[in-house]
Parts: sequence; C-alpha cells; structure tokens
Amino acid sequence: MKRKTVWLPVLALVLLLGGAAFLYDRLSGRYAPEQLAVEQTPVPQASPQAGGAQTGETAGEETAEDRRAPDFTAYDADGNAVRLSDYFGKPLVLNFWASWCGPCKSEMPEFQQAYEEQADVQFLLVNMTTGRETQADAQALLEQEGYTFPVLFDLDADAAATYSVYSLPTTYFLDAEGNLVAWARGALDGETLQKGIGMILP
Repeated sequence: MKRKTVWLPVLALVLLLGGAAFLYDRLSGRYAPEQLAVEQTPVPQASPQAGGAQTGETAGEETAEDRRAPDFTAYDADGNAVRLSDYFGKPLVLNFWASWCGPCKSEMPEFQQAYEEQADVQFLLVNMTTGRETQADAQALLEQEGYTFPVLFDLDADAAATYSVYSLPTTYFLDAEGNLVAWARGALDGETLQKGIGMILP
C-alpha cells in the first residue's frame, strides 16, 4: 500500500508534465506564426471620422494618403535631428527597439544580415531612448555586437508617440514613396523579415 501511495504522485507529476509539454507544442505551433506574421495593417493613426487612434483594419475605402507613413524627428549618434521622411525614396524597414528588450536583441542578427545583403532596401532602427533606456546603453550594445545598421535615438519620444509604440520590438515596412505596406509586432525571424521586405520591393 505504501509503494502505491508513493507512485501515485509520481505518475500524476509525469502526466502533468507530459500534458503541459503537449499543450505547449500544440499551442505554440498554432499561435507563434500568427504572432510573428507580417500584417498588412496601417500604423494606428488619428482619423477625422473616428476622432481617435485606429488599430486593425481601416474602415471604408483606403487611399494612398491614408497609407502615408507619419513623419517624426529623432536623432543620430551625434545629436543631429533627422526626419523619417529624409529616408523616403527607397523601400524602408523601420524598427523600434531598446537594449533591455530581449526579443529586440534576438532579432537584431537577422536585421544585420538583411542590411548587409539588401542593397536596395534602407534599414532604420529607432531606439526608444526614454525612461529606463539611455543612449549610452543602446550604443554599448551596438558596439559590443558589431551592428552597423543605421540607428536613430528617440530622445523626445516623438517617434514612439507618432507610431503609438507600446510593445517592443515593432517593425514597419514602407515602400519607396513612404507608404505603409505592412507591420509586425514581436521579434521577427529571418523568414518573416524577408517576407516583409519582399512586399516593399518593386
């Protein structure tokens, strides 16, 4: 009877762990691709009709003006003001990140590789340099890892406010005319990043 009493909790634990592993495998397989998939949804913008921010699908007929990427000002490493619109003219991958953000760091090698391989595409990684983030911390990470993609620092939180960035990392894909084509929230793998790039190339 004593042996039976000992084995019952062990068996229950094995079944519990096995069931948890099975559920994790099934659920992660079902939801992870959707979470990381590029969505063809414009950035949230103020709408005169709605009087507020839009998320999700735009109501009614969408025009080129509706898809125009909102402009913002951020700063390069030397403190010079730079506008997003300065980069219009070539397809652009726009990414928001912070050095304390684990998922941001996990996707950076993919961005570096794509930056080195995609001569026809511009990359702009905007550091959320507010609150717990500092420019020194961000630059230390970039130097330590040897990243060479272009980086701007959102010292005034203008970029974050303009794009309603509340989750990091967040990535937007813009065509050469500065129109928003797609966006994704969460760390991107190489395949998803390439999918987004393919959507903005002519």
